Amino acid sequence: MSKIREAFQNGKAFIPFITAGDPTLEDTERFIVTMADCGADLIEIGIPFSDPIAEGIVIQEADIRALASGTTADKVFDMVSRVRKKVSIPLVFMTYLNPVYHYGYEKFFTRCEEAGISGIIIPDLPYEEKAEADGPAAAHGVELISMIAPTSEDRIRMIAKEAGGFIYVVSSMGVTGMRSDITTDLPSMVRAIREVTTIPCAIGFGINTPDQAEKMAGIADGVIVGSAIVKIIERKGSGAAPEIAEYVRKMKDAVLRAAK
Repeated sequence: MSKIREAFQNGKAFIPFITAGDPTLEDTERFIVTMADCGADLIEIGIPFSDPIAEGIVIQEADIRALASGTTADKVFDMVSRVRKKVSIPLVFMTYLNPVYHYGYEKFFTRCEEAGISGIIIPDLPYEEKAEADGPAAAHGVELISMIAPTSEDRIRMIAKEAGGFIYVVSSMGVTGMRSDITTDLPSMVRAIREVTTIPCAIGFGINTPDQAEKMAGIADGVIVGSAIVKIIERKGSGAAPEIAEYVRKMKDAVLRAAK
């Protein structure tokens, strides 16, 4: 069983996202440990980028703050190496193709392996071109996680059939951000995925309340939450850990209710 699959083996998984370096990398390190201690099953770590086209304003501004604080890919790798000694749950990167490409695929995924990164999400990497990153990633034990948006069932099946790690089911068209209503026919999307693979599905984009988390976990194998946590950090800065802890516990409890 892959490290990522382990996150889903005991029921429904709660997957929080955090932007590395917001407000500092030392804070990110503490916040990751806090989330792991409070029930997170897998954590997405965003490597900040100047043009994060899949992100809404909350994560865009977090990227700006992180870059302004001097965050670089090398510093993120160093931080993850320290975190890896403190937490055992899977850690995955979420970033864009440009930083990976310019770092160099072989060098980037070598460092992922050394730091203990289990997977990567690259929102702007088209399915048709994924081989350029998938080969080097797989050679270093890093699973390329596919994102599936509300689209035709034929394309859903095509992407799902070759997916690794888990499938990131995008709840809504558009960018990341908190939403009051999610109206996409997600059960149909998950059914189409289930026809071709047994890989776990986790729903993200827009989820921010316990009720939403419970509902989405009833449809899929896990729930991904990013902007709501980044918003706490925006408000509280280096003092965000207690509120992050309370929020993660609430969301994890909601996800577990769906498993009963």
